[in-house]
Amino acid sequence: MQITPDTLPDLAQRLMTERKRQGLSRAQAAAVCNVSTSFIRDAESDPGACSLALLLRLTRGLGIQLEATHWSSEAAQGEEVKP
Repeated sequence: MQITPDTLPDLAQRLMTERKRQGLSRAQAAAVCNVSTSFIRDAESDPGACSLALLLRLTRGLGIQLEATHWSSEAAQGEEVKP
C-alpha cells in the first residue's frame, strides 16, 4: 500500500482490521503499542491528523511493517543526491 493523502482512509481501515484480527480491544492495543486509547480511535478514523511517530509506534506494535522507498542516507541528512 502506498500511503498518500488519498489512501489514508484505507490505512485507517487496515489498522482497525489488524487490531480486530488480533482480538485486541482499543485499550489492549493502546497498552501493547504504548499509545493512548484515544490515539487508537483517532488513527482508526483519521490517521492524517495523527503524529507520524505515533502511527509508526502503532504499526510496529501491531506487527505491521511499513517500508519507505526512494530513501537514501544522503537525502535523510539533507545532502544533495547525485544520479
